[in-house]
Amino acid sequence: MTDAPGPSARFAAVLAWPGRSLDVPPGIDPGEYRLALLEDTYEVVAGLELVTPALVLDPPDQPDAEAVTWPGTPIVREPSLTGAFAALHALGAESAALIAPDAPDLPPLLIGKLFRALGSAPAAACRAEGGALVALAARLPLPAWLAAALRDPALRDTGLDTPDALDRLRAAAPRPGLVPQAPGWHRLRTLDDLRFLDPGLEGWENTRALLEGHPLGR
Repeated sequence: MTDAPGPSARFAAVLAWPGRSLDVPPGIDPGEYRLALLEDTYEVVAGLELVTPALVLDPPDQPDAEAVTWPGTPIVREPSLTGAFAALHALGAESAALIAPDAPDLPPLLIGKLFRALGSAPAAACRAEGGALVALAARLPLPAWLAAALRDPALRDTGLDTPDALDRLRAAAPRPGLVPQAPGWHRLRTLDDLRFLDPGLEGWENTRALLEGHPLGR
């Protein structure tokens, strides 16, 4: 078993890719909603111990997105998962997790489980409710087979939103078990997904405030 990377070399980066599909609750400004989800998701990774938080921008000029980060947060301007992983490696990351921007109530423990899984595998994934991925973690630099899989048009063009992303990555792996699955979670991509939000769960303050007065679809 290979030792896990040192904690100081771990990065967790939120993907600020506003071109991706997102249903917005009626009566809420789409830009404010997207930014609230992003900020809450970023706050999750920024609160992790022994992990460097980062932000991945596409398009590269998003001052509102940059404004939600803490001072000194690395900003990566890349349109692809492979590019994001490579840029984080250039910043000193020996392992990194890329996280969807619409998981404002993601438990930090799940990100920790992804990094722990990298102690015995080159990659690990958190699958989203209904398909796609909440997060993808990998040792860096990426092994050749994983980099090639992420350059496949199906994953290159939609990234973590690809419905069968985990199946595609596992099919590309040289042998079973190289992409273990951490416990799954949910993303807020559709209005029906709002039912997953638990008002009793701490966190997601920005999303909570924006949704105040709007039913969560229970």
